[in-house]
Amino acid sequence: MDADDGGAWGERAICRTADPDELFVDGAAQSRAKAVCTGCPVRMECLSYALDKRIEHGIWGGMTERERRALLRRRPTVTSWRRLLESARVEHDRQSEAHRDSTGGWGAAG
Repeated sequence: MDADDGGAWGERAICRTADPDELFVDGAAQSRAKAVCTGCPVRMECLSYALDKRIEHGIWGGMTERERRALLRRRPTVTSWRRLLESARVEHDRQSEAHRDSTGGWGAAG
């Protein structure tokens, strides 16, 4: 994992201690490799790094190379995936907070 994007997110990645051969696999093994990313605190940073650097191989941020290529084709005008994904995270957090405030917590009252 390379964290030369100006941050040390790679040091906090769940996969930092994994065997790299487990993350650069083909076929059905990719589902197992993607599971490593579940719950990773830097999943967004990892994915945006791979998208911004156009990394062609391996599982990054819970996505395969095929999934990343498809995303890049669908959104060819994105110039910074890091900025886009950070903005989406902020908006999601804002909406989640508004929902909690409007319901008095998570879930329906009753």
